[in-house]
Amino acid sequence: GGDDDGEDNDDSVPGCSDYILHVIALPWKLLFAFIPPTNICNGWCCFFVAIIMIGVVTALIGDLASLLGCVIGMEDSFTAITLVALGTSLPDTFASKAAALGDDNADASIGNATGSNSVNVFLGLGLPWTLAAVYWNYFAG
Repeated sequence: GGDDDGEDNDDSVPGCSDYILHVIALPWKLLFAFIPPTNICNGWCCFFVAIIMIGVVTALIGDLASLLGCVIGMEDSFTAITLVALGTSLPDTFASKAAALGDDNADASIGNATGSNSVNVFLGLGLPWTLAAVYWNYFAG
């Protein structure tokens, strides 16, 4: 056959929604373009810059959720429990769905859901509790 030349035969033209989503995602793409490649300093530079970026995005999301809660009259605790928790769980849900569709027995899906929830609970509750216990024991006691 003449069509097997190794090229992508995806001749579809981007639609209006593709352009809109590209414009919406462009600031994020530009922000994360500053993460250095993994071949610099054996990946450590990439790791630390990515951790800093995650911290910046986390602070931004927290502030935006607080502002949204203020505008619609929700308390910060309720906003955190509903909107922010939903925003952190939805990507795990989609990853579990993709894993379930790609696996015959859905083992990867169960492992993903269990693992992500365990990390959320153990780090989300355990790390702040440990830091608070150390602070109150050594600095405020």
